[in-house]
Amino acid sequence: MDRPFVPPEFDVPDGFAWSQFHLEPLDAHHNERDHEAWMSSIDHIRSTPGFSEEEERNWPAPMSLESNLEDLVRHAEDFRERKGFTYSILEGEEVIGCIYIYPDRWAGHEAWISSWVRESHAEFDDSVRATLAAWIRDEWPFEDPYYPGT
Repeated sequence: MDRPFVPPEFDVPDGFAWSQFHLEPLDAHHNERDHEAWMSSIDHIRSTPGFSEEEERNWPAPMSLESNLEDLVRHAEDFRERKGFTYSILEGEEVIGCIYIYPDRWAGHEAWISSWVRESHAEFDDSVRATLAAWIRDEWPFEDPYYPGT
């Protein structure tokens, strides 16, 4: 990539709160809670816009706690290096999902945004996606992001 994903002067948000939910940057300390949310919701995540496109790769897939930790560490490093931004979606201290903000995979947009919520919170799928789409539109420096399902 010739230019940075986000401009150097952009202050990346360290969180966002709405209703009973809030975001915080995904990191290793979320591992057990994130793993439990992920593993209890794989079928639901597979049906979520942005993840349903991954069916040919059989993704999302089950992960061990150790593999999940490696994934979280990679996302946290991307965050620190401003290559991509992943946030845990929390209700209190419970991880109920994630939002991923990364460069577009198909070069048609500036950013590819996807999110999921755990199956036990499926009734919030649409409202979480709508709220986060507005947050991206209002607070992030993208002219033309792609967020499946919005």
